[in-house]
Amino acid sequence: MAAWNIDERPAPKPCKENDTGVFEITCRDGRARLGKIHTQHGIVNTPCLLPVINPNIQTITPRDMWTDYGIEALITNSYVIWKHEHLKTKALADGVHALLDYPGAIMTDSGTFQSYIYGDVEVGVEEIISFQRNIRVDIGTMLDVFSRPDMDENEVNYAVEETYNRAKTSIETAKGMMLNGPIQGGIFPDLRRKSALLMGEEPFTIHPIGGIVPIMEQHMYDKLAEIILETKPNLPAHRPTHLFGCGHPMLFPMAIALGIDLFDSAAYALFARDDRLLCPWGTEKFDRMTEWPITVPCVQSITPKQVREMSKEKKTEILARFNLEVTLAELSRCRQAVRDGRIWDLAKRRSKQHPALKKAWDFIENQQNQWIISSQNISNQGGWIYEHGSEKSDPRIIKSLQNLHHKWGHNDPEKLIIFYGTPSPWRMKLNELILKIRAMNEKVPILITTPIGLIPYGIEDLHPFAHIEAEEEIWTNPPKKGFIEQQLSALNIKPKNHLIADINQENLLENICDYLGEEIQKTAHRDVLFREQLSDKMQLFFGVDPEESADLVAEVSFIVGGTGRARNVLDSKGNHLFSPSLTNGSLAATAQGGLWLSKQSSRPPSVVVDEHAEPFVRKGRNVFHGFVLSVDENLKQGDICLIYNQDGEYIAVGKAECEANEMTLFKKGIAVSVRDGLKNVEGHDSKT
Repeated sequence: MAAWNIDERPAPKPCKENDTGVFEITCRDGRARLGKIHTQHGIVNTPCLLPVINPNIQTITPRDMWTDYGIEALITNSYVIWKHEHLKTKALADGVHALLDYPGAIMTDSGTFQSYIYGDVEVGVEEIISFQRNIRVDIGTMLDVFSRPDMDENEVNYAVEETYNRAKTSIETAKGMMLNGPIQGGIFPDLRRKSALLMGEEPFTIHPIGGIVPIMEQHMYDKLAEIILETKPNLPAHRPTHLFGCGHPMLFPMAIALGIDLFDSAAYALFARDDRLLCPWGTEKFDRMTEWPITVPCVQSITPKQVREMSKEKKTEILARFNLEVTLAELSRCRQAVRDGRIWDLAKRRSKQHPALKKAWDFIENQQNQWIISSQNISNQGGWIYEHGSEKSDPRIIKSLQNLHHKWGHNDPEKLIIFYGTPSPWRMKLNELILKIRAMNEKVPILITTPIGLIPYGIEDLHPFAHIEAEEEIWTNPPKKGFIEQQLSALNIKPKNHLIADINQENLLENICDYLGEEIQKTAHRDVLFREQLSDKMQLFFGVDPEESADLVAEVSFIVGGTGRARNVLDSKGNHLFSPSLTNGSLAATAQGGLWLSKQSSRPPSVVVDEHAEPFVRKGRNVFHGFVLSVDENLKQGDICLIYNQDGEYIAVGKAECEANEMTLFKKGIAVSVRDGLKNVEGHDSKT
């Protein structure tokens, strides 16, 4: 049953003293993030579940949580400990870790939830903070005011303001202890925003979103999604966000996709006592079960019938372990989805398994929320399954289309050719034809039809446009007039007329010649296509105007791989400037390419680093938080950026790992992944 034993898993090492409470991001997928919270009882990797431990009723012991399941942090209730003299005496004497026999990080709640259940608590604001500090918890919680969904706006506003009024006193009393600053606001979006902004002003370590248990109990998941969307953008991005009381695995993908870092719940034990099993798709009743809905280690060698024949205590423990193992497995699945850039897909699939969750997901997608859209990484790779309307609901697709429509430009042409009829790779069927067209007409824009929009032929290999999996009819049916008009308008092209051409048409070239009013001439050199692709991608990935890139594009040469695609772009002196990606269609710049970009009036956003980071960045080392002095405010996660020293000299090129406002907020972790550094600047004017 156990995956660990006590000898295999030693006690955690405390973090560096200056790192206590620091939150570090290690991976992102849109607003979802993997991170590390540094504590004096080890590092807590997020997103994670903090199992709730009742000191009086331990269905699974904290020691088993540590040794059997590798759980790095748990949560218990300081008010319960304070109220029971035998627990209080031991905790004050030996500390909460000794009381629970648990070596990992311990968070404590303050009694707020008990006030919701019982109407009031007997402890004061300063007293409960002092008690948490005295029993040496890692992360304490202030005594906030719970807001229920049945409260009117005035009552909830009081909860928001009174919670904030208690904040300063709580922080002062904590005397450096890591502290939760809960967000209240009930079901009122304006009050959630107000609470987030007020509490974010104070130096809390973590921000739990409170008052959501009754909302979840009533399956108001659309309200839960709205609360997260109103809260998260208004909180300091460098602090973890905790969804207080949320522990059902079916909610994890949606919440993580919206940026939640921590969960806690006693559901694993409470549901077990009620003979119910937690599953990623909902809750199953155990009493008549013949087969386990999911096979997990704790039930691998026993049947439901055998468990039902056990004592109540033993049965409850096994069901609690089942619930915990399923919960942890779903969190692992979510974390891997973040690493793979697929958390949105996982959340969408899970949403279809419960009507209330589907309603919530529809609400999220219909928002077209720019806070979500702006954070998407549009250079991912791998197949993407097309669903009707996803160009209006999937933030990755919306971001890709916005990027294309805002950055790619073309003068209003006399004529325009639009191809349709087959999925990518289009170059297999079209390259030779395009070279013949270019021999006749160098400037006529050529576009490709995809289910989500029109794209220039120069970016025919770009993700996601070139990686769409869709039914054959979607590709072979002629594009509708309204679709063409809408897309041309979005691309800001107003041709005098256009030709819509089926790639599979037998007399395709003859029709194009008739349209252009030209006769078939010789085939243009393949470098014509490479230059066109380079120009288009420089607009998309570096923000360079076509006019500025014209001279460079005319002079470069290309190293071509065995597949006939350009692998490297060289300048007239043979310096390696850029490398087109053969997997997702993006364009990477070398240090020399970045140097050229730095001299243009239209160029990528900039990041300035201090003198301590400069020598390492020049060698190609990443830029870490804490060494960034300034950043262009328009920098987005995933953008190519140019890195400068304090004197304004260009020193490297890289990719932003966070938003502009996060660059200087975070104190640990990678701010910019450096592609290449300008190691030797002799003979180069690197100042802009």
